[in-house]
Amino acid sequence: MTKTSQQIRRDFLEFFQSKGHQIVPSSPLVPGNDPTLLFTNAGMVQFKDVFLGAEKRSYKRAVSSQRCVRAGGKHNDLDQVGYTARHHTFFEMLGNFSFGDYFKREAIAYAWELLTKVWGIPADKLLVTVYHTDDEAFDIWHKEVGLPADRIIRIGDNKGAPYASDNFWQMADTGPCGPCSEIFYDHGPSIPGGPPGSPDEDGDRFIEIWNNVFMQYDRQPDGTLVPLPAPCVDTGMGLERIAAVLQHVHSNYEIDLFQHLIKAAAALTGATDLEHKSLRVIADHIRACSFLVVDGVLPSNEGRGYVLRRIVRRAVRHFWKLGGLSADGKFWRMVQPLVEAMGEAYPELAAKQKLVEQALRAEEAAFAQTLDAGMDRLHEYLAAGGNRIGGEQLFQLHDTYGCPPDLIADLLRENADKGWTLADGALAGYEALMEQQRERARAASKFAGTTALPADLVATLKPTEFLGYEALESDGCRVLALVRDGKPVQEIGAGEEAIVLLEATPFYAESGGQVGDTGVLLDPRGDHFEVRDTLKLAGAFHGHAGQLGKGTLKVGDRVSARVDAQRRQATVLNHSATHLLHAALRKVLGEHVTQKGSLVAPDRLRFDFSHFQAITGEELERIEAMVNAEIRRNAEAEIHHMGMQEALDFGAMALFGEKYGERVRVLRMGEFSTELCGGTHVHHTGDIGLFKITSEGGVAAGVRRIEAVTGEGALAYVAEEEKRLAQAASLLGGSPRDVLDKLAQLLERQKKLERELESLKAKAAAGATADLAASAPEVAGVKVVAARLEGLDARALREAVDQLKSRLSDAVILLASASDGKASLVAGVQGGALGKVKAGELLSHVAGRIGGKGGGRPDMAQGGGSDGPELLAALADVKDWVAQRLGG
Repeated sequence: MTKTSQQIRRDFLEFFQSKGHQIVPSSPLVPGNDPTLLFTNAGMVQFKDVFLGAEKRSYKRAVSSQRCVRAGGKHNDLDQVGYTARHHTFFEMLGNFSFGDYFKREAIAYAWELLTKVWGIPADKLLVTVYHTDDEAFDIWHKEVGLPADRIIRIGDNKGAPYASDNFWQMADTGPCGPCSEIFYDHGPSIPGGPPGSPDEDGDRFIEIWNNVFMQYDRQPDGTLVPLPAPCVDTGMGLERIAAVLQHVHSNYEIDLFQHLIKAAAALTGATDLEHKSLRVIADHIRACSFLVVDGVLPSNEGRGYVLRRIVRRAVRHFWKLGGLSADGKFWRMVQPLVEAMGEAYPELAAKQKLVEQALRAEEAAFAQTLDAGMDRLHEYLAAGGNRIGGEQLFQLHDTYGCPPDLIADLLRENADKGWTLADGALAGYEALMEQQRERARAASKFAGTTALPADLVATLKPTEFLGYEALESDGCRVLALVRDGKPVQEIGAGEEAIVLLEATPFYAESGGQVGDTGVLLDPRGDHFEVRDTLKLAGAFHGHAGQLGKGTLKVGDRVSARVDAQRRQATVLNHSATHLLHAALRKVLGEHVTQKGSLVAPDRLRFDFSHFQAITGEELERIEAMVNAEIRRNAEAEIHHMGMQEALDFGAMALFGEKYGERVRVLRMGEFSTELCGGTHVHHTGDIGLFKITSEGGVAAGVRRIEAVTGEGALAYVAEEEKRLAQAASLLGGSPRDVLDKLAQLLERQKKLERELESLKAKAAAGATADLAASAPEVAGVKVVAARLEGLDARALREAVDQLKSRLSDAVILLASASDGKASLVAGVQGGALGKVKAGELLSHVAGRIGGKGGGRPDMAQGGGSDGPELLAALADVKDWVAQRLGG
């Protein structure tokens, strides 16, 4: 019986569990506290710090099925998705890992046993590659597994540098690396292509299904390889690829999982050809889009949100191409079929189905509004450029109209029969313009890129011991390292800026939205290092960034660490209040509310969260009141340390973008709020004192932001508001108590005066139009009115033109009014003149004379320009302009 994708995933996990491996859940697609990666793109990402030695786990063997996205940054398969058999934006990586436990022999034996014994793949359908000098792996495959030598291919340095090979893997330019052995499946001679290492290796006959990486070296900055004391294993096998093999199909899109989604997309669009490339695109993209939203990403114009926006819009356009247009969109309706296919393996998808549907539906609607304008401009560019699109045009279509180059490339490819194509160098020109934009963004950024640590330094350090939960001062803290300009140094002198790493510290490093501590490091000689910020480096080290005031500071010195206590306390109040706010939002607005980002500073807190409509004033009042009620309840802020699953069972919420280890820290404040958090907090909720919301608004599609203050900051805010109220009362001639009554009286009086003014304007306009109608000159039987009327706004001018039309059966009218140096114009044409004179042309003629513009219908148009002598001259010329049109 053919195995389903669900069974294959389960087989893999259970097989390695039987071999002593810990089953580890998939980590989010957003790597926790790892700015080097846009998305989780491999199974080893969540174990990165373990491989680097910066983190220890209770197990030495692990197995996982990891959700991965490759659609942005270095790993970007988006352009190929839907047009090849195996490219995806989203895929699942099956992987087994050894952290200094077993190595090549066991890894190879496990892989062979699972493939040939458990899954029954014929041995003669498999071949492997090894690094050309890895005799150990070659011998294991040949002598122990029994694979014929002609089915073991040695791959050398085929990428232009030593150890730059398809069969030599490295995490970065320096650090852990080693040879790898890839396993290929032979789809048979009916499929074009040659074996790996051959000129035809890019064909589809031989498909890589599993890569076993043997990390046995530490690559030094000079390129030399130093053997690791504890070699590790990191493997990866695409679920979709192995499912294609086990389900006896060639393309990944033919497996059960994709076929379910393709059929759902066909039903929504009415498509009958299930091989259509657009159906493949939709089936692939709904997985990436849905799981990105599940893991906290929402469409936006930057970073991860921008990648998501590109994927959504590409999918929506393919829906439209298949006839999937509807008033409320169609792409978002693919979420339900996806839940049916993958909800059992990933229950978080089913739990957040409503949020995913809302996010995709909103983005689909937004795209519909912008695409029409982009397509109009694309056609203009094609007409002007001989059916070719250049780099600057690509950039404008992307930057101004939200149409990324891959979408434009799709359109051009689909209309190649019309001669539509990209100009030579268009993509390079586009990339150059994009890089200029990125440089401007980087220049405007406050981050200087100093938060990385050299890999060779990380390997020598132990993670920082944090003392700041219990104390704000600590003596005898040993200096482990000094980093200046990104490089380790042995000492720094007076006035030099650097990052100081201590063996233990009370300084909190910025993470989880909470800003880093500031303060001072003092040595026995009286020298002081001013700590301006504390950074989390390489996930495990606290970097004290600042400047040395005098003397010298050396590696090995011992210092007294003093945190700015007042600043920390103010930050603590805001952080604990943020947790209460999060809980209140979920209670008032709904369980779909999840954190999308936060800032916890001494002077304020900022909390971004998912919600798809503006919050009403009543809802804000309830949220604020609920938080303050919890503050008055003065519940203890309990800290618990437990395993991750135990914490989730305890009711704890995990926060967006955070990375959590096996053991987690849980903050519980009464029955109201329970969250995972490594930050610093109050002892009782009453310590917060007072919570006051200062603003609420939207920051992106589906994302709202609340800013608030607490403690003394809240009291100061209330005092300032009272002061403003008193000032307003004084201006109104009353007391703060009767401000509303006074203001209501003032507004009523204003409305009355406005009504009287409008009545006077109407009478004046009526009188003026009567005089103008009576004195209007005639050209070829048509009355021509061109005049300036003082004191009328654009609306009153339109009414005046309508009044003149009612008085004159055949007329051409141009009225003007001016205020503060700006002129308003309204033109009208009535009766027999309509055949030869258009109001829009007349309006454009006059507006052009005064540096303005305008337009409208043949019988009515409006616009404006600058007031001045040119306006009177232009009005005087209207009669002659009309005469030319009428031949009079």
